[in-house]
Amino acid sequence: MAVEYDGGVVIGADSRTTTGAYIANRVTDKLTPIHDRIFCCRSGSAADTQAIADVVTYQLGFHSIELDEPPLVETAANLFKASCYRYREELTAGILVAGWDRRKGGQVYSVPIGGMLVRQPVSVGGSGSTYIYGFMDANYKPAMSKDQCLELTAAALSLAMERDGSSGGVIRLASISEDGVERRVILGNQLPKLSTH
Repeated sequence: MAVEYDGGVVIGADSRTTTGAYIANRVTDKLTPIHDRIFCCRSGSAADTQAIADVVTYQLGFHSIELDEPPLVETAANLFKASCYRYREELTAGILVAGWDRRKGGQVYSVPIGGMLVRQPVSVGGSGSTYIYGFMDANYKPAMSKDQCLELTAAALSLAMERDGSSGGVIRLASISEDGVERRVILGNQLPKLSTH
C-alpha cells in the first residue's frame, strides 16, 4: 500500500511470498527501488512483477541519462502501464508506483491487473487489500503527516496480515521525500495489535 503526505509518500508491504498454500519466502522485499526517489510495490506473480520492474528500471535509468535530470514519478508509472497493458493477456501483475519529484512532490499511482493507470492519494493492492478497504475508508484523512501515514500503513498491513493467509512475515515501510528514502522494518513480534483475539 502507499499513502501521499505533504512533502512525500509512505509505502509499505508485508513480506510473504506463497506458492498456493506453501510459503516460499517469509522475508521477501516487495518494495522495489526503480530510481533514487521512486519505488514500486509488487503483487501478483513474483516472476512477472520482478521482470516488469527490471525492464522499467532500465528504461527509466536510460531516460534519466538522456534528460540529465531525475525522472518524474508519472513517467515511471506510465512505463509500468505501457508494459502491463501491452502484455495484459500474459501477465498477472498489480503494481503501485510511489515516489517524489520536484514537479509534483509525493505521488501514488496504481497500475492494477490489465494495465490501467490512476493516481490516488492512497492506494492498497494485493490479496490482503480486500480485508482493509473499510479500515482505510474509516481511518485515512487528507493532509495527514508523515508519522500519521507511517502509523496508518503499519496498522492496515498488520490487519491484512492477520486475516489473509497469503500475507504475513514482517512489515517493510519506506518514506520517500526530497530528503531521500528512509526505510524501516517492523518485526513479527512488534506488529501493531488491533483485533480482539
